Amino acid sequence: MAMSGTKQSADRSEPFFGRFWLRDLILSLLLAFVVIVFLYQPVQVEGTSMMPELYNHERIFINKLVYRFEPIHRFDIVVFRYPLDPSRSYIKRVVGLPGEWVSIQDGVVFINGKPLKEPFIPEEYLDHENSPLVYVSANHYFVLGDHRDDSNDSRVWGTVPRRDIYGKAVFVYWPLREMGVLN
Repeated sequence: MAMSGTKQSADRSEPFFGRFWLRDLILSLLLAFVVIVFLYQPVQVEGTSMMPELYNHERIFINKLVYRFEPIHRFDIVVFRYPLDPSRSYIKRVVGLPGEWVSIQDGVVFINGKPLKEPFIPEEYLDHENSPLVYVSANHYFVLGDHRDDSNDSRVWGTVPRRDIYGKAVFVYWPLREMGVLN
């Protein structure tokens, strides 16, 4: 008797189980959609200008909401609309902040006349060139690729307006061996 009673109650709950499963699936998909559209966006790195931090064809998540609540900091890796062609996006590291003077002498970045320590840039990635003194105006940022010898950045086309920066690179998810939080 106990066995048939258990089976009978299981049969009655099966349609309810299906509804709960469907409800949970729909809520999960909705939550994933909101997170991807409004908070995080997957992007693919194109090019080698951010090596050794990011490699060509790596896939990363960018946080699209963070800069609504906090300022952009020096050394943040940002994604922005390319100033010379807004239909394209670039990814670079913020070096110069609004109100600062930036210059490069023999590959060393100077901020307001003082050398900037960049321990994450290997010597072989420096270009050892000089760039003239640039003033970073209000709501603009001076950005550079980490692979300075192979980067199209603020040295070429100038500073990036704040309004064109739409995300901060935060996490590598592919390839799996490189998975982790970005510095």
